[in-house]
Amino acid sequence: MITWRNGTVSGTRREWPGAVELDVSVDGTPVRALAYPALTGFPRAGDRVLLNTTALDLGLGTGGYALVVAIPDRLPPDPAPGGHLVKARYTPLQATVAGADEQGSPHHAILRDADDIGGMPVVVADLHSALAAVLAGVFDEAERTGGAGDETGDENIRRPRVVYVMQDGGALPAWFSRTCAALKEAGWLVATVTTGQAFGGDLETVTVHTGLLAARHVLAADIAVVAQGPGNLGTGTRWGYSGVAAGEAVNAVAAPE
Repeated sequence: MITWRNGTVSGTRREWPGAVELDVSVDGTPVRALAYPALTGFPRAGDRVLLNTTALDLGLGTGGYALVVAIPDRLPPDPAPGGHLVKARYTPLQATVAGADEQGSPHHAILRDADDIGGMPVVVADLHSALAAVLAGVFDEAERTGGAGDETGDENIRRPRVVYVMQDGGALPAWFSRTCAALKEAGWLVATVTTGQAFGGDLETVTVHTGLLAARHVLAADIAVVAQGPGNLGTGTRWGYSGVAAGEAVNAVAAPE
């Protein structure tokens, strides 16, 4: 089920928040690899890295990456005490995160009894690639109508606060998404909330329901966009497609109504 390889880091290609793209030599063959430093520590040239090359070997849609599992000769320091939500549960790389909706969170009191998103508009999409297009449409409409939300510098335009609520049907680490990193850097996206088994967002929640509530009540979103992370799973059958979870998100939006 997993193809394991040892590799040696030869250099860094590029970085974006939460991820680093590497050149790695595997038995003399150069491959592109991706590491999430929050999980593995930051790889350096010369490091031996343990790789999962399964999807790369099968030619699946991983962006052409081997994935760094560990830097076995230079383990990262133990993390500071954090939250108690476990994501990627019961896998060898399960990680604990601080959930916005867990006991002990500064937002727990807000979310404990919240069950209404206060009429916040929610756009639901079945593909992560729709995120940038949705935001472009939102901001075009804001410019035409005057909008609502944060000041953009133009006294006649108020740009809405948009939060991305990420489902777990595609990539689990939000850090995989260069789109999210670019949109946030450009000021188009206020934050990402990762839900279900997905992790790495600005806020972590257990379900899409609490993700939407956190977007509204914690992050003061004017609009939320719900979609799966990058990548998806399809089988060519009527229902065997990860984007079907878009329907579950629609139900979550309407649940308190």
